[in-house]
Amino acid sequence: MARILFVEDDPSARAALEMALTRQGHSVTSRATGEEGLDALRARRPEIAVLDVMLPGIDGIEVCRRVRREDTLPVILLTARGDDLDIVLGLEAGADDYVVKPVEPRVLDARIRAVLRRADQTHTDRAAFGNLVIDRTSLKVSKDGRDVRLTPTELRLLLELARRPGRAMTRQQLLAAVWEHTYPGDSRLVDACVQRVRAKIEDEPAEPFFIETVRGFGYRFTAP
Repeated sequence: MARILFVEDDPSARAALEMALTRQGHSVTSRATGEEGLDALRARRPEIAVLDVMLPGIDGIEVCRRVRREDTLPVILLTARGDDLDIVLGLEAGADDYVVKPVEPRVLDARIRAVLRRADQTHTDRAAFGNLVIDRTSLKVSKDGRDVRLTPTELRLLLELARRPGRAMTRQQLLAAVWEHTYPGDSRLVDACVQRVRAKIEDEPAEPFFIETVRGFGYRFTAP
């Protein structure tokens, strides 16, 4: 069960998905515009936001971007089929996942539950890698003694990479471990998330030290 903020401007699609998600046991607050969605989020913080990309006024990508300025709230975007630009922009804005429209309610429900599992997962150890400290018990990351604010997906990715320093992981392995995609998925999810994490933990994101790119393969976490 989850408290979901669902923003979709199409009345029939909004009503159908709200009904389907409610039947799955979720509590759904639905809104028709990005502005209304932001107001609803401020009034009562949900556990996850599901945003249509194509919204009147403030679109879903801009809503996601504004959420990310203040919050690590999990966000899933609904995007039109084949619209690669929307997907890339949404991931760069900080979305945790995306679902292509037309949306199958069971698929959306599975994605919601997977994202929330990432947010709830706990571990039991703490490790220091130079000036970067990863505390798996409190699920906190700090650099130079200052907290690093990561979304649940960003945190899960960093935890997965740092679990075995020096070991290279393919993008498909990371998709399975972090996003729970058991089929050959979209590597853009991984690449965009890596870029966001680098921007937060690296001294020089363009020349990363901690998260190395293994060309033609994937990524590797390097410990000092």
